[in-house]
Amino acid sequence: MEKLALFGGKPVRTTPLPTVDNRSGRNIGDEEQSLLKEVVESGSLFRYSGKMVSRFEEEFARFLGVKHAIASTSGTAALHVATGAVDLGPGMEVMTSPITDMGTLIAILGQNAIPIFADLDPETLTLDIADVRRKMTDKTRAILPVHLFGLSSDMAALGELAEEKGLTLIEDCAQAILAECKGRLTGTIGDLGCFSLQQSKHMFTGDGGIAVTNDEELARRAELFMDKGWNRSTVGPRTYTTLGFNYRMNELQGAVALAQLGKVKWVVERRRTVATSLTKKLHNIEGITPQKVPNGYEHSYWLYALKVDLSVFGVSLQGIVKALAAEGIPASAGYIGLPLYMMPIFTERRGYGGTGCPWICPLYGREVSYRQGLCPQAEAILNQLVTLPCNEYFTEEDVDDIASALAKVLEYYRKI
Repeated sequence: MEKLALFGGKPVRTTPLPTVDNRSGRNIGDEEQSLLKEVVESGSLFRYSGKMVSRFEEEFARFLGVKHAIASTSGTAALHVATGAVDLGPGMEVMTSPITDMGTLIAILGQNAIPIFADLDPETLTLDIADVRRKMTDKTRAILPVHLFGLSSDMAALGELAEEKGLTLIEDCAQAILAECKGRLTGTIGDLGCFSLQQSKHMFTGDGGIAVTNDEELARRAELFMDKGWNRSTVGPRTYTTLGFNYRMNELQGAVALAQLGKVKWVVERRRTVATSLTKKLHNIEGITPQKVPNGYEHSYWLYALKVDLSVFGVSLQGIVKALAAEGIPASAGYIGLPLYMMPIFTERRGYGGTGCPWICPLYGREVSYRQGLCPQAEAILNQLVTLPCNEYFTEEDVDDIASALAKVLEYYRKI
């Protein structure tokens, strides 16, 4: 048995893999510089005196085949723009995933609405439709599925359920641009779709976001919510028609986003090629199971996720990723660690100003408990989950090294 680098053996790899943290794994350069130069030379960095953000919105909508796109300052902001556009408010419940970034929940809590967590399918790691249905109440107003790691939720089933119950369907596509569910692109299936342009995403501006919709009225409301409720179409004194926030993307972000839009298809295609190769190389390693991609789905691979059957190995998840790091392969154990409903903000219902709002809002009128055991499959998933990087600049040699390091570490710890 080959000695692990962790214990003094020769590492599989001594040079860093390309990473989304810097130029080694990011497609950025002349195109962005040219558009940024244009913005700087114009002297107009504000979206309503420039043209880059508007161009980006128009071209992003055309790229996805939708009617409207509303740019904002982050993926979190894009989600809040969506929940604001559909008039979520106190006493209303939103069904969502327990494994996601906190930005998903900020968009709900920011409207004084109540997150209700549904369990996940243990193979796809996306919403369990049966549990969504079980946990609905007469207060449910929306479903907010998260397309985790780049795999679409079952949007056909969720769409049918939303239509049956008269609910709004908002897609969190932060990790899943150009992912597909049965021939339809994520973000174009629900009432609104929300994307992130944060540094680690498929296309990036450092931070930034954009929401899309085919609904004229939702688009109008989203634009108002993004711009402090300011109706700029009126002549004369300013007219603030609704509650809103300042989530305006600036022209510098817009320029980078516009350049990135021309590259994202290549990024996703490359990641699919990398992931397909890695899946083949890991096929014969017993005790690990990659995230399942159902027939008719296309994964966009923000990360490459797999579950480890720890009963087969004499080591913890943390031990596995520590050993992989010593072999030169970065990995993460357990993703966010705990389902979000086990975080103090939920278990202790730490609301606005220490009041417990929105949970104690008189309009709500029912008790919600966030506790361990609420979503047993989600808890089990995080206790088995290892995520590996998946980058558009990985070569076949890089993929070989990832697979070799994983095989080496797991073979060392395999119980005899």
